[in-house]
Amino acid sequence: MPNPPIDPVKNQLLDAILPHVAFDGWSPSAFDAAVTEVGIDPAPAKTLCPRGAVDLAVAYHERGDAAMVAALKKADLSEMRFRDKVAHALRLRIKAIDDKEAVRRGTALFSLPHMAADGSKLIWGTADAIWDALDDPSRDINWYTKRVTLSGVYASVVLYWLGDDSFEAQATDAFIDRRIDDVMQFEKVKARVKGNPLLKPFIGPLDKMLSGIKAPPKVPDVDLPGMWRDPT
Repeated sequence: MPNPPIDPVKNQLLDAILPHVAFDGWSPSAFDAAVTEVGIDPAPAKTLCPRGAVDLAVAYHERGDAAMVAALKKADLSEMRFRDKVAHALRLRIKAIDDKEAVRRGTALFSLPHMAADGSKLIWGTADAIWDALDDPSRDINWYTKRVTLSGVYASVVLYWLGDDSFEAQATDAFIDRRIDDVMQFEKVKARVKGNPLLKPFIGPLDKMLSGIKAPPKVPDVDLPGMWRDPT
């Protein structure tokens, strides 16, 4: 489900805080500086952002997701294999980031133990936004395993990109392809395991763990042959 549009004043605060994040991180002092620059009273600013800069860090991530979805909707994906559509979405998500230092500081923030749940939720939200934008028809276990897998891919891509100093992030482009290739190999192995009565118990625990969870019934059930394969 897409996030609601960011409040206009929160958008102003987000724009104002970004120059300070490079020096102070997503911190109370950076938030206070943004409030001063926007020229609003601290009380309504805290109402909009009860956690201060943390809420703006969340808004920054969600802004990137929204930009990616908008770009995906405009792109011509008709000639792409499904796996290439996912790779394209990941590249668009990286391009939607206009401040690498803000992401670096955000990664540090959301890696703190008390912030880990928020960080995981944001990464999950990105994966969910990609699958929804690509009109993923799956439900139930497939709905969850796709998002879990893509969350891991996106997280690894961001970490790689943060250390990438290649021209126009060409190394990150190649890394995205390798990560999706890794997932494809896993899918092939998983399919063989499920088809082998002697090995099937080893894949069972995941299905059992998720079997009691139902995804939102967005469309009728479609049994995709593979997580990243084009529906036929």
